[in-house]
Amino acid sequence: MSGAQGAVVACLRMHPADGGPLGAPEYAGVLTLLDGITPAVQALPPDAALADVRAALRYFGCDAGRLASLVRVRALALYGVDCTVGVAGNPMLARAAAREAGPGGTLVVPDEPVAVREFLARKPVTALDGVGPKAARTLCSYGLDSVGRVAAAPPAALRRILGARFGREVQERALGIDRTPVRPGAAARAVAAERAFDLDELDPVRHRRALLSLTEELGAKLRTQGGGRGQVCRTLSLGVRCADRTTLTRTRTLAEPTAHSVTLTDTAYALYEGLGLQRARVRALSLRAEDLTPAEQASRQLSFDPQDEKARRLEAVTDRVRARFGPHAIARGTLAA
Repeated sequence: MSGAQGAVVACLRMHPADGGPLGAPEYAGVLTLLDGITPAVQALPPDAALADVRAALRYFGCDAGRLASLVRVRALALYGVDCTVGVAGNPMLARAAAREAGPGGTLVVPDEPVAVREFLARKPVTALDGVGPKAARTLCSYGLDSVGRVAAAPPAALRRILGARFGREVQERALGIDRTPVRPGAAARAVAAERAFDLDELDPVRHRRALLSLTEELGAKLRTQGGGRGQVCRTLSLGVRCADRTTLTRTRTLAEPTAHSVTLTDTAYALYEGLGLQRARVRALSLRAEDLTPAEQASRQLSFDPQDEKARRLEAVTDRVRARFGPHAIARGTLAA
């Protein structure tokens, strides 16, 4: 099931033991700790990481649960960071296990077909990577509202419903198959930002305002990276840390690579709405722009919308003002209120 033969992947979600936001030095410290255990570590800023620990299990002569406990004890003792750990045969399953594990706990999913299917069976289809609200509504309209039902569906039916390529990918994921390896050094291909609330926040309006602030920050970072030539992202991920210290994540691949703040904002809002949080008590929100490429190498669909072109020109002016007078020299009216 692993996709990378014989892989044992651990996903760590990190949070300070005192309940505050995770600082960059603590995050870097835990990554260094993982590097001392295995060279196959992929950072997932701002608060998670993947590690292929197959070789480490042989070196330390222990099972995955015991190695996870060792990492958790060291991270807590050295950096004051508690870790929730999910262990499975591939990155997708490890991330899902980390989301389901209790705060500060460890959940190991055996790399066996029966165990994997039991683990996934009752989860909603939105738990699968790449299945957003639109695809979920389509699947649910055919009665395929759980991962188990998608896994059991005839492949030809899924191809008709979702298209040949996407239907095949979704069914593979429903069966627990993920062909993505752990990619050491992948952190350089992502930028992230986080907003922590002073108190657990219930108001969706304040959640959206924080998301707007995050997309403005990420867009500005992307447009000014690469020696001033700029970068664009292909994927945007939303993380929501709740009052009970659980973290919800959603990821979406963009229609085209972009650093346009308006597009990032619309995508972030869609990811947020897809979670259906209602009146959830939110402690922090984070966004991560991934799969970065130089802007000069990306193509953009020409727009005949004058408002879109006006927004892009305004972005360019705003970036120049901030470069000269500082990042807080100018802001949207909704953020300055």
